[in-house]
Order: sequence, then structure tokens, then C-alpha cells
Amino acid sequence: MSSKRKCSPLSSIGQKQIMAVTGLLLCGFLVTHMLGNFTLLIGSDAFNKYSHALTSNPLIYFAEAGLALLFISHIVMAFKVIIANKQARPTPYYSYTKSGRGGTFASATMAYSGVIALVFLVIHILGLKFGTQYTTIIGGVEMRDIYKTTVEYFQSSLHVGGYIVAIVALGVHTSHGFWSAFQSLGFNHPKYMPKIELASTLFGFFVAIGFSIFPIFCYLQGGH
Repeated sequence: MSSKRKCSPLSSIGQKQIMAVTGLLLCGFLVTHMLGNFTLLIGSDAFNKYSHALTSNPLIYFAEAGLALLFISHIVMAFKVIIANKQARPTPYYSYTKSGRGGTFASATMAYSGVIALVFLVIHILGLKFGTQYTTIIGGVEMRDIYKTTVEYFQSSLHVGGYIVAIVALGVHTSHGFWSAFQSLGFNHPKYMPKIELASTLFGFFVAIGFSIFPIFCYLQGGH
């Protein structure tokens, strides 16, 4: 008599670990993206050459596909974990009490800050990547003048304010998500977790303050 073994779905722990790994990789992307954006402060040529070097590289399509996969995986796993937690118990999965941190504003608003960050990402791509197309010539090479598009976009106080609000929400999200990811991966030793929590809080401030510099800088350029 043969019996069919049912294929079991991904366990709750597995879902959290996937969310943790994808979240940490996205944190890495945020750092590299911010560092690249700092060329904006150097000047139009530096920012345009940086952007052109990225977009003219054929590997950019693989990088964008991989990044999209990270975002989708992180979002899907997040929804799965939230639904599973609501069904299983009222205490969210990210509550961590050994270090005394307990419930925080960041932990209680993870779902909301995540949604804000997602909506912001869509608006950000539409407004800049697919925004007004200008061209410029640098060193005899014609390329997109993304510097002009970016500065022009942030001449709107609504765009500046919306960007900063979304970035602060992202900072709050990462300030909890960073250390929570380590916890999900098993790095929850009481000796090291407080240090990871501190690093996580600092990382959240780094994201919020670092990215907020760019729209303010562009706004102060006055369109020139």
C-alpha cells in the first residue's frame, strides 16, 4: 500500500530566515546606493558619469532583476509571517525581551513603515528613473542628464517633504529590522545582542539622515 507524502510548506522559521537574509541584503543595497548618490553633492558631471556607468553596463539588467527578486521575496515573506503570527499569537515575531528592549515604536509599526517604504519606492522610480529625460555631453560622450532631472524633481516642496517622510519611515523600519534579522538567524546571545541593537539603531539614523540630505541639497540648488 503506497502512501503519498505531502509536500510541507516552508516553515515559519524558514520564512523568517528568508526575510532576514533578504532584509540584510537590502540594507547592503541601501548603503551602496547612498554612497553612489553622494556624487550628487560633488556636481552634475560626477553624478551623471556615475549614473551612466551603471546604466550603460549590460549587467545592470541582471542586477535590477536580482534586486527586484530580493524586494519581492522580502515582502512576500513579511506578509506570510505577519499573517501566521496573527493566527498563532498576539505577540509579533520580532518581540525580543532578553535584552530588555521589549516592544518599541519601530517594532510596533514595522508593517506600516514597510508599506510606506514600498509606496515610496514606486513613486521614486516613476519620478526619477522614468522622469523627464534630458541629455548632456561629458568628455565627448552623450549621456542622460539625471542630475538635472533630480534637481528639477526636488524643486517641489511636496516631493522633498514626501521623500523625507518616507525615508524617516525607512530609517525606523531598518532600525528594528536590522537587529531582528540577526535574531531570526540565531544571533541572539545576550552578550552580543545589545551591541547589535545599538548598531541597528545607528544604522536607522544613518539611513534617515543620509538619504534626507539629497532632496534638501537639490531643493537648495534652485533649479540651477
